[in-house]
Amino acid sequence: MFPANGHALIEIALRTAVIYAVVLLGMRLSGKREVGQMTPFDLTLLLLISNAVQNAMTGPDTSLLGGVVAASTLLLLNYLIAEVSGGNRRFRKFVEGQPSLLVHDGEVITSHMAKEHVSMDELQSALREHGIASYHDVALAVLEVDGSISCLKYDEIKPTASTHLAHRKFIQKRE
Repeated sequence: MFPANGHALIEIALRTAVIYAVVLLGMRLSGKREVGQMTPFDLTLLLLISNAVQNAMTGPDTSLLGGVVAASTLLLLNYLIAEVSGGNRRFRKFVEGQPSLLVHDGEVITSHMAKEHVSMDELQSALREHGIASYHDVALAVLEVDGSISCLKYDEIKPTASTHLAHRKFIQKRE
């Protein structure tokens, strides 16, 4: 039930920290859509990864205390990442990424769509969820860091906004 010595617990904490960093980096590199919109394949992968890395974290130690140390290490690392992310914008951008512009001024940015692995079907689905019939009616569509797609129609941008899109809308309205 309990490990033979304290060195084993320190080893478990270090192993767990390394695995946490590797899995966090892997999730970050997989892209925003993977995290925000889990498919059955993504869920299966996540479950298999958790099972695969369990032994790497605890090694031969299958004791109750070894599991508590591994879980506590994960919770502590998660708390520390959240704390540092909350106070440091650069670190937050590194860990979470940043939003990606998918549609600008009624034009789809195909290079951004490809980079983020967002299909036209997914974009059109998001537009429908926002009550928008076509991407031509969209001033901005952004893939947020949580994997959701937010959209702004031209009429949602105030004419007093200091953007070229507000100016374009104002000009169109007067014609």
